[in-house]
Amino acid sequence: MTRFTVLISLSAFLASQTMAQSDDAAYCKKLANYATQYAGDSSFNGGNRPSFDIMDGVDKCDKGNTAAGIAALEKKIRSKGFTPPSR
Repeated sequence: MTRFTVLISLSAFLASQTMAQSDDAAYCKKLANYATQYAGDSSFNGGNRPSFDIMDGVDKCDKGNTAAGIAALEKKIRSKGFTPPSR
């Protein structure tokens, strides 16, 4: 392989990894909003606020551990009898 071919292959691989991380971060945000709306704790003004489980999942996503964050948020949503939204 020439150097050019190696550089093109490496660039494509890194771009796909970045897109996957971006997709996971977007899905994590979607899950956090869904979880707060349907599985959050009631607040005094009649709305919902994120529970500690939801905040923990969001914190994991914010720190780059999207796999653990998504799993925590999906678990919280399922524990309340809802189905997580699709990606």
